[in-house]
Amino acid sequence: MVLMAANGSALADVPLQLVKPDTGQVTDVPLQPVKPEAGQVTLDSLGFDDQLWGRPGQPGDRQALLKSIDYSLRYLASPSAAQAYRRYPVPGITRDRVRRSLVRFRQLVVTSRSPAELQAAVNREFVFYKSVGKDNQGTVLFTGYFEPIYAASRTQSSEYRYPLYRLPADFDRWKNPHPTRAELEGEDGLGTKSRLRGRELVWLRDRFEAFLVQVQGSARLQMADGSLMTLGVAGKTSYPYVSIGRELVKDGKLPLEGLTLPVLIDYFQASPAELDQYLPRNQRFIFFRETHGSPAMGSIGVPVTAERSIATDKSLMPPGALALINAPIPYSNASGQLETQMVSRYVLDQDTGGAIQGAGRVDIFMGTGPRAGDRAGLIGGTGELYYPLLKE
Repeated sequence: MVLMAANGSALADVPLQLVKPDTGQVTDVPLQPVKPEAGQVTLDSLGFDDQLWGRPGQPGDRQALLKSIDYSLRYLASPSAAQAYRRYPVPGITRDRVRRSLVRFRQLVVTSRSPAELQAAVNREFVFYKSVGKDNQGTVLFTGYFEPIYAASRTQSSEYRYPLYRLPADFDRWKNPHPTRAELEGEDGLGTKSRLRGRELVWLRDRFEAFLVQVQGSARLQMADGSLMTLGVAGKTSYPYVSIGRELVKDGKLPLEGLTLPVLIDYFQASPAELDQYLPRNQRFIFFRETHGSPAMGSIGVPVTAERSIATDKSLMPPGALALINAPIPYSNASGQLETQMVSRYVLDQDTGGAIQGAGRVDIFMGTGPRAGDRAGLIGGTGELYYPLLKE
C-alpha cells in the first residue's frame, strides 16, 4: 500500500504502552505504561483536534469523524471482529472495551462545544495506550496513502497500453512460490507473453500510474468513454512488499532525505527506462475487481475516511479502535504551497498494508485525487501513536 515505506521491526511482545499521566508508573504489560518525558508533547496538547471544529475560514469535519466511528462500530459488531479480538495479544484490550470506548467517545464528540471541552472529558474518562514505536521509545514513522484518479480505457490501444488484471479463476490453486511481477507482466509491464492474457480488466496510459494503483490498492479511473470505474483489491501474490524508493536509495540513485512520491514521479519521468529495472524488484503483484462506485475500503471491510483512517500492523494494533496520532501532515499555506505541520488528531484504525509492519509504522489515508496524492506523498516523518480506551 505504501510506496515510500520501509519495513518496520515487529515488536510483537511489547507493541504498546499504557500511558498513565497521573503517576508515570511503568508496569511490565504488553501495551506497557509510560508518562511522556519532560519536553515531549503532553497528553493535554496531543488531544487538541482543531480539524473537528475547523480552522479559520474552514468548516470542521465532525460529521466525517462520526461516520468513520460508525464504520468501526459496524465492524466491531461483526463475526470477523470477534475472531480478530480472540487472537489479540494485549491483555485488557478487548472487543467490548474498544466498542464501549468508541460509543462514549462518539457521545463526547457530539456534545462537546470545543476541543478543550472534548479533551478534558477524554482525560477524565480514558486511559491511553502508547505504541512503543520502532525504537522502543515511542517513535513512529508516518507515511500517507490515497486513492488516485487516473485516465484509463476498457480497451487496449497505442495510448492505453499498461494493463491491470482480474484475479485468475484458479488463483487459489497456484503453487508457491507464486510467479514474480516480471513473470506476470514482463520486464516492460506490457504483459504481451503473460499467463494473464485475457484477464485484463483495464488499461492505463502510464506504467508508473498502473504500478501506483497496485501500491495504493484502489483507484478511481476516468474512462476514455466518459464513464467512471472504481477498483479494489481482489487478491495478491505471496511476496513481501519492496519499496521502490528504498531500492533507488540503496543504489545511490536518490538520497534518503527528502524522498517523497513527487520526487519518485519526477525521477521516473526523467528516466523512464529505469522502470524496467526497478518496478520488478517489488515482486508482489495485485489483482483487482470493479467496485461499481464504492468508496475505498480498509482491510477490516469498511470504507476509509480522508484524514480519519489509518493503517497499522493488525497483528499488533487493535482493529477498528479509536486512535490519537501526533504526526507531520502537509497543509496549504496562504500562497497555496504545501507546508508540513505537526498535528494531533483522533483517527480510526481501519486498514493495513504490505509495508506496514511492526509497532513503528502508521499510514494515514489522505483521500481521493491529485491533491490528496500530493499531500500523501509528502508525509514521511516521525511522531507518536496512542489508543484511548475507557478506564476500567
